Amino acid sequence: MLSRPKPGESEVDLLRFQSQFLATGAAPAVQLVKKGSRRGGNAELAQPLLEDHRDVVMLDDLPDSPPALVPAPPKKARPSPGRPLPQDEDPEERLNRHDQHVTAVLTKIIERDTSAVAVNLPVPSSVAFPPVFHRSQDRQGKPASGKGSIFAREIAARRASEGRPPSTREVVPNPDPAQGMVTCEAPSPRDQGGQRPGNNHNFQRPHVVTGKGLSQEAEQEAQTIHEENVARLQAMTPGEILQEQQQLLAQLDPSLVAFLRSRGHTHEQAGEKATKEQKPGGLLIDVSEEEPMMSALATEPRKEEKLEPGAPDVALPMTPHKEWLHMDAVELEKLHWTQDLPPLRRQQTQERMQARFSLQGELLAPDVDLPTHLGLHHHGEEAERAGYSLQELFHLTRSQVSQQRALALHVLSQVIGRAQAGEFRDQLVGSVLRLLLDAGFLFLLRFSLDDRVDGVIAAAVRALRALLVAPGDEELLDSTFSWYHGTSVFPLMPSQEDKEEDGEDEEPATEKAKQKSPEEGSRPPPDLARHDVIKGLLATNLLPRLRYVLEVTCPGPSVVLDILAVLIRLARHSLESATRVLECPRLIETIIREFLPTSWSPVAAGPTSSLHRVPCAAAMKLLRVLASAGRNIAARLLSSFDLQSRLCRFIAEAPQELALPPEEAEMLSTEAYRLWAVAASYGHGGDLYRELYPVLMRTLQAVPLELSIHPLPSLPVHRAASLLTLLTQLTLAASGTHSEPTRDSAEAHGPAAASSITWTQVSGLQPLVEPCLRQTLKLLPMPDRWSALGPVPTACLLFLSAYYQAWSQQPNLCPEDWLQDMERLSQELLLPLLSQPTLDSLWDSVRHCSPVCNPLSCAPAAEALSSLMALGCPGACPPRSLAGSTSPFPFLTALLHLANTLARTHKGLCGQLASVLAAPGLQSYFLQCVAPGPAPHLTPFSAWAFRHEHHLQYLAISLAQRAAMLQPPPATNAALFHAMALALLSRLLPGSEYIAQELLLSCVFRAEFLPEGAAGGPEAADLADGLSLGSSGDARCGRGALLIQACQDLPSIRSCYLTHCSPPRASLLASQARHRGETQRVPALLLPVPTEPLLPTDWPFQPLIHLYHRASETPSGLPPADTVGTATHVLQWVLVLDSWRPEALCAVPPAARLARLMCLFLVDSELFRETPVQRLVAALLARLCRPQVLPSLNLDCPLPGLTSFPDLYASFLDHFESVSFGDHLFGALVLLPLQRRFSVTLRLSLFGDHVGALRALGMPLTQLPVPLECYTAPPEDNLALLQLYFRALVTGALRSHWCPVLYTVAVAHVNNFMFSQDPKSSDEVKGAQKNMLQKTSLLADEALRQHLLHYKLPSPSLPQGFELYSQLPPLRQQHLERLTSGLLQSRVPET
Repeated sequence: MLSRPKPGESEVDLLRFQSQFLATGAAPAVQLVKKGSRRGGNAELAQPLLEDHRDVVMLDDLPDSPPALVPAPPKKARPSPGRPLPQDEDPEERLNRHDQHVTAVLTKIIERDTSAVAVNLPVPSSVAFPPVFHRSQDRQGKPASGKGSIFAREIAARRASEGRPPSTREVVPNPDPAQGMVTCEAPSPRDQGGQRPGNNHNFQRPHVVTGKGLSQEAEQEAQTIHEENVARLQAMTPGEILQEQQQLLAQLDPSLVAFLRSRGHTHEQAGEKATKEQKPGGLLIDVSEEEPMMSALATEPRKEEKLEPGAPDVALPMTPHKEWLHMDAVELEKLHWTQDLPPLRRQQTQERMQARFSLQGELLAPDVDLPTHLGLHHHGEEAERAGYSLQELFHLTRSQVSQQRALALHVLSQVIGRAQAGEFRDQLVGSVLRLLLDAGFLFLLRFSLDDRVDGVIAAAVRALRALLVAPGDEELLDSTFSWYHGTSVFPLMPSQEDKEEDGEDEEPATEKAKQKSPEEGSRPPPDLARHDVIKGLLATNLLPRLRYVLEVTCPGPSVVLDILAVLIRLARHSLESATRVLECPRLIETIIREFLPTSWSPVAAGPTSSLHRVPCAAAMKLLRVLASAGRNIAARLLSSFDLQSRLCRFIAEAPQELALPPEEAEMLSTEAYRLWAVAASYGHGGDLYRELYPVLMRTLQAVPLELSIHPLPSLPVHRAASLLTLLTQLTLAASGTHSEPTRDSAEAHGPAAASSITWTQVSGLQPLVEPCLRQTLKLLPMPDRWSALGPVPTACLLFLSAYYQAWSQQPNLCPEDWLQDMERLSQELLLPLLSQPTLDSLWDSVRHCSPVCNPLSCAPAAEALSSLMALGCPGACPPRSLAGSTSPFPFLTALLHLANTLARTHKGLCGQLASVLAAPGLQSYFLQCVAPGPAPHLTPFSAWAFRHEHHLQYLAISLAQRAAMLQPPPATNAALFHAMALALLSRLLPGSEYIAQELLLSCVFRAEFLPEGAAGGPEAADLADGLSLGSSGDARCGRGALLIQACQDLPSIRSCYLTHCSPPRASLLASQARHRGETQRVPALLLPVPTEPLLPTDWPFQPLIHLYHRASETPSGLPPADTVGTATHVLQWVLVLDSWRPEALCAVPPAARLARLMCLFLVDSELFRETPVQRLVAALLARLCRPQVLPSLNLDCPLPGLTSFPDLYASFLDHFESVSFGDHLFGALVLLPLQRRFSVTLRLSLFGDHVGALRALGMPLTQLPVPLECYTAPPEDNLALLQLYFRALVTGALRSHWCPVLYTVAVAHVNNFMFSQDPKSSDEVKGAQKNMLQKTSLLADEALRQHLLHYKLPSPSLPQGFELYSQLPPLRQQHLERLTSGLLQSRVPET
């Protein structure tokens, strides 16, 4: 006997079983029969197949290589026999005739309500499985008559043989010739509404609880219970029956009642069917007119209850006929969808409702009443409401009908687009995108991309683009490409959760990617998508599928553009994503071959049927974005894919000669210039410049004429700006020909290669660009025409700056030539421009367009997600914004850049060009920037906007610093620019490391920008009286002297901060190459992820923190070298900022400053004893304890850079107890956190775990930096701390001459507690009061007893620190006598 396959066996085992079966020659249990065609096909096809023609799987015949991925031949419809296809009928007209509206797709949805279907237990059997039914049994004898299927007739026959009636859904009616009629002999008990059950004595068997399937005894017991119920009903009157019925209906659940009624109705139908078969001649009742009739004793059914199964519905719009297909067994519950819609319910409360959307993604109001022909009504939940919920759209995407899947994806893409545009901001609760991603929408799109239907793939690609590509992001980045450093952008990548250590920050990005790839490779795509949507998508092999769609399926133009937009978004994510796009097999080859061909058929304006073999600007843009990700990617694109020939093809001809639609030709030419400019920013493309030099000259000569057209079209303007940006990068590449290589420049990128472009090749560009600038400056007084110029004036100024920078770096040329040309440019162009009133209006508008001055302009978008970064710029930016059409930032930044270049090269022009800094608009803008305020929230768009604003601020500060070297500026301007430099230094983002380094080197620590140094001594001396807390006798040194010494030590202070606050060297060199225009050393135009500013908000304390960490990591406990010098310089600089630039420390709360000072004492056991450190710490502590600062000292809130202040304070107490030796300054820092308003945990830590430190806290009351009332008021309410106070006083651990401050505090709180008479006090508190009073009355120390009982008020001027009652007040005396019960009678206090 052959064995059956078992779970776990492989295909080899299945083949072995097949061979054994064939070898035995046994007859199969199943014969394969192929039916003939229902439409009159060949009858011979219906013959059963011969047994020897078996389907045998042979692995030997399979080919070794997989078949080629080529498109399958299109399928052609074959007409059925007898029904040929019409030759003269248009198929499109035939489809339109049969499918005229979208409702034809939606009507195929059939939802079945199974909530009220009865569940029947399986019939017990003696065998494990039911016997197999063979077709041969049907030939031997028919089990039942009717037109049902063989399976239905077999089941009906079996149930008839078992003696139980078939269920309602299995009954096959056999009506008489009268349509819609069924026969019955007499009305059923339900039809006899007024007849009581006891009169007919026709009770059925129990059908709810039968006991069947349990045991024979259970069935007998159920029958006995049924007979008892029948006897009781026969003995009751109709009134009693009605009363009992109403009582049962009130107690039972309505759903249970509906279930019991449905069971009863089912058995009544079975009885009617049996009666009809026994007596064919009977009454005729029309099914369409029959109404559900119930007993008069039954109550009215609730409106919410569903109709009973099998009960006909009078609201059906048609009468079922038996001739209809599959209507031989009428299931009325499945015909409920044909009824009219229920009336729309009006929402009377403010309860939230499920959001529903139209087919265009619009949010529909809950009470909107729309016609049904719009296709917005269906048969799901809330059928009366129009629209589809997100859950229903998700369900529709899994439909078997491809049109429904495509429609659902289309609606979801529309919903996403509208959500990202902010249309649902004030209408929906929560985020639509977050809800979709949490529901698995990302992987639903990925599965839809694997569909075999082109329409579903197109809809999935469109939805994927709507999800990933935020509207307005690409337009914003394209419009700012020609700005100052506009080619460099931040990656649209979520910030990493685990931050790297400082030492790891210096590693190249490729090494980090290699270290992280094993962890990310082991994580499943859902986990990756939860933190980063792009990484989750790339883990699902998205790129090969997109390549297959482009290469094999050849989709339409819209799908191609959507795929290219998705690829551009993936390339903007990170260097890793761009590398994966580049290395995807045949993806870039397919894009270049199909969408960037060198020859193509002419394409007319208007819609086109296909983009294959036609140049596409989006494909060129994809290559440009890939090249921006890194130098190596740009080199591989130019060398491996022959991009130079294609750039020549699209640049050599004018846009109107490219045989393309005009707009597409302009965009293609613009993207070609931008791609070349990106390559030139790495020093590539020099050979191409020599080939296309005549073309570039001809195009550049035509720019002034194009700019004179009015109105000016936008596409030629951006093409001209891209051309100027290209020439700027080529000129910078020529400037690096003779530059000296820098040591350790970009370790991961190797030594810089010599540029292939020489100065001679670019020296003739300036005479052609200068007329373009002159032409644009003529339009400056006309705001409308000036805004239409876009980035062209900016690009002209940036080119001139690069031109003079490169000219000044040529060693073989005479310096007199470029100096004279700079003077000519200044006299003819720049100085007249600076004197124009229109330029002042531009400076005035800077404040209104600044994101720093207007933080709300950079608020995160409504649908911003942490796992999917986007700039969040839906539509066009407002005109009065940094990226708006009237923004002055790009032009003024380029103007300041040119002025800095000329001032750096020609010192004589510095004073004249610095007049631009005297603009009132610039002064007011800087005043608002340095004003204290909350730190702006860092979002992708705010990071992008802040970076461009930081460029303008840095260039203005740099120009002021160059002018200050020749002539000291006014004190007001110097202080303003110094405050602006400090504010900028704390706001700089990653990628601006060079700016931070230059600020530390030049402006921040220069005495010229600290005009208070000369007059600071007298001012500080007036405020220094009584502020010194030094322990030595001659340490009373005023703050003015300390500030004067700090101004003299500014060079040393600068060296200290350059050592501890410099950015990592690799990042610094990359930023330096970008800002200096060293094209041969630029590693990438993709900046680091802007997770946080370069320097922390407490950067002035950064060297102290480094000292603390280095000292804690030193095994021997010795401090690092030059600890005293570093600590002194840091304290000097903090004192300078606190005295003269307090706004620079506003971001550091007073509690954080106190914590940093405490860390200084933890560095070493001898550091705090140094005289300079003692004086500076005393001065800073006095500044913290000022009356206007002390209320803002909050130690209970979280502090930046500190996990727990109580833990720091515990370590501080340990160190104080070990090494302080009663130092008063150390003790002052210990006492400051013990104020009453701070956490009781700090006081419990001292009096509970460090009682020994009380003996060293000998600071006199007169030297306490804060008022004594801060410790004594309000009264202490912590019972544990009060008991510790009392124990320390009684045991002698706390004495007046050891610790006068805390002795006064403890006496005050214990006295107030003992004599408090609060009636709401608990028994525990009252018992503690009584215990303390009794012990106090029995104290042997008369002075302590006198202090505890007769304390009155704190008074620091008295020797003991408080006043005493000469005699207890009467209330206290009575309270004392009541609690001590006569213990004080022998101890009357002496007056």
